[in-house]
Amino acid sequence: MSSVTQVEQAMQTVFQQANAIARQTGFVQRASKLTGERFVQTLVTAWLNNPQVTREGLAQMAASLGVSITPQGLSERLTEQAATFLQSMLEMVVGQIIATDPVAIPILQRFTAVILLDSTVILLPDALASVWRGCGGGTGEGTQAAVKAQVGLDLLCGGLQGLSLYDGRSHDGNSNLQHAALPAGAIRLADLGYFRLDVFAEHCQQGGYFLSRLEAATTVFDTEQQRLDLLNFLQRHGPRIDEPVELGVQHHLPVRLLAVRVPEEVANERRRKLRAEAKRKGQTVSKVRLALADWTIYVTNVSVELLSLEEALVLARVRWQIELLFKLWKQHGCIDEWRSKKPWAILCEVYAKLIAMVFQHWLLVICCWDYPDRSLVKAAQTVRTFVPLLTSALSGLSDLSAVLERFQDILHQGCRINPRKKHPNTYQRLLALDPLEAT
Repeated sequence: MSSVTQVEQAMQTVFQQANAIARQTGFVQRASKLTGERFVQTLVTAWLNNPQVTREGLAQMAASLGVSITPQGLSERLTEQAATFLQSMLEMVVGQIIATDPVAIPILQRFTAVILLDSTVILLPDALASVWRGCGGGTGEGTQAAVKAQVGLDLLCGGLQGLSLYDGRSHDGNSNLQHAALPAGAIRLADLGYFRLDVFAEHCQQGGYFLSRLEAATTVFDTEQQRLDLLNFLQRHGPRIDEPVELGVQHHLPVRLLAVRVPEEVANERRRKLRAEAKRKGQTVSKVRLALADWTIYVTNVSVELLSLEEALVLARVRWQIELLFKLWKQHGCIDEWRSKKPWAILCEVYAKLIAMVFQHWLLVICCWDYPDRSLVKAAQTVRTFVPLLTSALSGLSDLSAVLERFQDILHQGCRINPRKKHPNTYQRLLALDPLEAT
């Protein structure tokens, strides 16, 4: 099945079920021109086209889809029932997995998938604390309600492996994505919030791999199961280390310990951040923790034949690509910004914008993901210019498949990152690991 066909069928599936879900959630209770399908299409396309669109702009988008409604009338539909409906639609949209051919980067193609996990928080009005609980602890507005979006991204083929919403105060390590099965031959990269030895053990049993920074409090043993003084071990073996060890008192999980000593200015900056964070929490930092700041430390179950120390250090950098995805969603999709002051209208906007970002991601996947030097920012800017054509197709005035193919042709002509000599882009560093590809 072609990538364009995947997106066409996914969109059709989503919109075909919208009316039934609208009735189930109580958003639509009687016959109306503003059906569940047209309501979702209106909000998603309007905010995809212009994240700062006014209510008048929303009404104009509805008109382009064949629905005549005043800005006030549309605003009045942004209710609690509408939020429930849009949340259900988001869950269904995320269930549609769109992926393309593997990106042309040899080191990534060694794995069946390269899964990145992370989360981003959207602060909400305190009036929504009963829906999404924030971290609290503050005295001003904006501390009691927040929603956390947990996202999994396959960097190899582009597919979103999940987008789940949780209370803002929830811990990353308790999410469903944290415990999702890992395909055999796939590798997972995530920050320390997801560091769990039982999860790593599950990945090993599933035939998958992990590459993670080492949680400082983890007990480390040598291959003879003798407990190690990690700092002493590093100082004796430095400045570059690739040694077999075991992790955890209960698990004794066999891994490779990968470590490199960092420049003094980098270590000092790490120590500054550690002290600042401890001061914020009213705590102190141990001398050992401060001394370990001299090192970048990873653990992995990938064999040295499949991934060398140098390759692992470069591959670990790709975890930040999901941070760039969140940056794209927030700075360009404005998922954490709104014009309304009404809590339920705000929540409707958050859900609809998240759906818009998933649709946008589908388009980026089928149009430019297989390019190592793709620019998601440039591609997202191009998506905005494409929305009128998409609206025309959704209203039945043109063929959706033809529109998607045209957009694919447009993105194939540009949306690339310019190479850099002094500070190479991540894709340049990855390609440089393969001499033939680099030349």
